[in-house]
Amino acid sequence: MAVPPCEAAVILIYCIYSYVRGGRLMLTPDILFDSYRDITPAFLQSQGVTLLLTDLDYTLAPKAVRRPADTLRQWINGLKDAGITVMIVSNNRSGVRVTEFCGDLGIGYQGHAGKPSPKGLRAAMERTGTDPAHTAMLGDKLLTDMLAAHRAGVRAWMVEPLGGPVGIWNRVLHLLQRPFKRACPYKCQKNPEENTK
Repeated sequence: MAVPPCEAAVILIYCIYSYVRGGRLMLTPDILFDSYRDITPAFLQSQGVTLLLTDLDYTLAPKAVRRPADTLRQWINGLKDAGITVMIVSNNRSGVRVTEFCGDLGIGYQGHAGKPSPKGLRAAMERTGTDPAHTAMLGDKLLTDMLAAHRAGVRAWMVEPLGGPVGIWNRVLHLLQRPFKRACPYKCQKNPEENTK
């Protein structure tokens, strides 16, 4: 779900204020990936991540897709086999699609997350007994996913939108994200194990 324009403006002002006051620019992702598939179990283990929180729409699947693709199932199963917990943290108002999607994948779901509020991420960490130091948030939007991750004190990892942005507002939003993506310290297009600190 996209953030309404007036709310987006307030969030942007807040981020600029925090940056001017000496805080980190809370919209900038820590790492930018081409796709969720570029995140491997070995990479997560090298980062000490045991809980991967992730958005659903445009992060793991285009919004119109109701069932997980086989490639996504294989990716999730590979993470599970490595002992990594995956949970979807979503702002979706209707939980039907997300519940079905997560049920098909056999993973947990934290609904009505209210991103960019960190409350949904914190609830997911509490449910799994994981602390921020061992958690990462994966998403495609700065104003919701990345800001929520920074506010929750977890790693903020971004992917390019799967299926591309849909609708005028999403296209504008993704254009506005470009400068923050360029400011990202690490861009991992392939083999992220070789592209980090």
